[in-house]
Amino acid sequence: MLPLIGISTYREQARWGFWDVPAVLLPAAYADAVSRAGGEPVLLPTGATTAGVVARLDGLVLAGGADVDPARYGADPGPHTTATRPDRDAAEVAVLEAALDRDLPLLAICRGMQLLNVHLGGTLMQHLPAVPGTQPHQLGLGMYAERKIRTDPRSRLDAVLGPTTTVNCHHHQALDRIAPALTASAWAEDGLVEGVEDTARRFCLAVQWHPETGDDARLFEELVAATAGG
Repeated sequence: MLPLIGISTYREQARWGFWDVPAVLLPAAYADAVSRAGGEPVLLPTGATTAGVVARLDGLVLAGGADVDPARYGADPGPHTTATRPDRDAAEVAVLEAALDRDLPLLAICRGMQLLNVHLGGTLMQHLPAVPGTQPHQLGLGMYAERKIRTDPRSRLDAVLGPTTTVNCHHHQALDRIAPALTASAWAEDGLVEGVEDTARRFCLAVQWHPETGDDARLFEELVAATAGG
């Protein structure tokens, strides 16, 4: 059997055909990327999933999405933090805790990286355009900014991607204080942290960019390969 890779999902009001209803959804690129890498994608619906599902999974992807509730890192929401999903935060944290307890292979993407950092004790910058010296990492709604990132030569990200690579970014927030368990391992040209990892775990990588949107499947392939070590 193919390894089962859970992917967290959105819960949003959505329209299709004659319908305009609350929906559990996910950009198809995530499931397609897992499938191409040799895994069986399993969507984890926000609001209808318990941490118990982790016992049946071989790996986990925390997908992108809305801003993490600043209350989770002891901050008030800034003027540009207007689209939070506390229900999703709670559901994903429950699954994340169970995955970390099992040392399940984990790939956290964009919001997923931010949630991992916050859950482990880190904080976030709430709006990059307000941070002096930072370049655009989000060109507009639904638009990606191409950024060249460099990796730490001692890191797993370097072993997978090499010393530099070009990525698709779509984030207006970023890591501020990095959680003690995590190590910064990739940076954009402006110095922003674009990747972290937990070197004490079997496979725990987090990236601020969106690898599911491009043709480079190496991160998903490494995630699927890591499931064989369980």
